Amino acid sequence: MTAVLRTLAVPSGPAVSSVLPILSDILSGAADPILPVPADDARDAARLTDALAPGAPIEDGVALVVATSGSTGIPKGALLSAAALRASASATHARLGGAGSWLLALPAHHIAGMQVLLRSIAANTEPVVLDVRHGFDPNTLPAAIENMDGPRRYTSLVPTQLIKVLDNPAATAALASLDAVLLGGAATPAPVLARAVDAGITVVRTYGMSETCGGCVYDGVPLDGVTVSMDASNRPASGLPASGRVFLGGATLASGYRGLPDHPAFAEPGLFRTDDAGVLTENGVLRIVGRLDEAITTGGLTVVPQVVEAALATHDGIAECAVVGVSDARLGERVAVAIVPARGSTVTLDDVRAHVAQSLNTHASPREMLLVDALPLRGPGKVDRAAVRSMFTVGG
Repeated sequence: MTAVLRTLAVPSGPAVSSVLPILSDILSGAADPILPVPADDARDAARLTDALAPGAPIEDGVALVVATSGSTGIPKGALLSAAALRASASATHARLGGAGSWLLALPAHHIAGMQVLLRSIAANTEPVVLDVRHGFDPNTLPAAIENMDGPRRYTSLVPTQLIKVLDNPAATAALASLDAVLLGGAATPAPVLARAVDAGITVVRTYGMSETCGGCVYDGVPLDGVTVSMDASNRPASGLPASGRVFLGGATLASGYRGLPDHPAFAEPGLFRTDDAGVLTENGVLRIVGRLDEAITTGGLTVVPQVVEAALATHDGIAECAVVGVSDARLGERVAVAIVPARGSTVTLDDVRAHVAQSLNTHASPREMLLVDALPLRGPGKVDRAAVRSMFTVGG
């Protein structure tokens, strides 16, 4: 009998425990496939259901359909099997030193939050849950971590959450008591990582996506059963170090996208074609350089936003930033940056341009700047670059 995809409304806060029995059946392969949607956001739930067609038949072997962040405005649904989810949980615990209890601090209908619940089920532990419906409050972290059972304790965060924690001494101390803090969803600025390490926090940087059951490369090293390869023929133009497109494969890989059997990302059997440019060291350690689909062409030269952001991350007056290309009649695109200033700091465009020019070519220096209270996000921790770009074009 052909399986039918059904919707699972996933609550926020402690009520999320109500879905654990269903997820346990999903992980064992004993339940019909589900599409997680947020129970507390009717608009987003409708967006996902409209795009991914719950109630319609679905391919055999699918346990979970997890929506991508939908940067194009139309979300895709990664088809994940129970075997892939089990492989991911097992490989994660093996890399971290053993099964343990987990703290959920992310929306559970996204892959990173969903994996916290699935890893808890795989470890036969009860997750401790923060209520993030109204945003992440680091003041709630110490009590939550105190309630976690040992002997090993873990959580998963995005960089914006870590930045808030590091400004809160009690939360920082609590996070440092955990055996590992998985950090993913976006690149972590080097100064933020250094502050975390200095504070005694055991940070494990993760790389992956919905199509790979979430993070599948930890600190540049693939998890057991995961493969990383490069396609040197797809190297980007100037503006990046010698690099290639990253391909991921192995036990945690999705079988494709819902309703898109011929999508080019899965054109090569057993591999997922990412939009990331990376470098593999001689020891097989992966370093992500930037997104191939976000490169800016300015005056005939290529600028990668993440490279400029990494340069700006070393500026003491900048807490967070996002670099985008804005249409320009003379240059094609001009480099623009939205900046969240560090507390008590004053940042000027001239200062920003001079700082970037210390380490990059002058064409990479931003020509326009906006100061903002916070960067717009899409999904957990990912900057919404389209929304940032619109900040510069509205009224322009």
